[in-house]
Amino acid sequence: MSEKAFQDYYPDYFAVCYGCGSQNEFGYQIKSHWDGDESVAYFQPKPYHTALPGYVYGGLLASLIDCHGTGTAAAAGYRAENREMDTEPPLRYLTASLHVDYLKPTPLGPTLEIRGRVKEVKGRKVIIEEWITVNGVVTVKGEVVAVQVPEQMVKDLLK
Repeated sequence: MSEKAFQDYYPDYFAVCYGCGSQNEFGYQIKSHWDGDESVAYFQPKPYHTALPGYVYGGLLASLIDCHGTGTAAAAGYRAENREMDTEPPLRYLTASLHVDYLKPTPLGPTLEIRGRVKEVKGRKVIIEEWITVNGVVTVKGEVVAVQVPEQMVKDLLK
């Protein structure tokens, strides 16, 4: 994908997240994009992301749902305000609630596709439904309730 990812628009002080921060060299650095009305990201698990031999660790799957969800929430916030993602002030969201259902064991090896769909945008809150597929099979479903970072928290980061 040639377009910038949602996470590429985060200011550096917001880009340190383990899951999606471009400034975190040890993190996953996932990159989410719009695909019509859905968001999509891809992730290639490493051999050490294992739970049992041949299967992906569930905590990794939950964190992919989490970070793809907050990135999608940011993009949805800009869409709701009819703004481009490079406009000020920057919108950044944090997880207020994370729900994950593991439908099937997720095999280790193939690239994971993480997709999301905006269920609701209401004020500073965005709800995203998500799923992870492997070779076209949904193995995980989830929901993220994301809230916009409070102004005081931003002020504290900029001190």
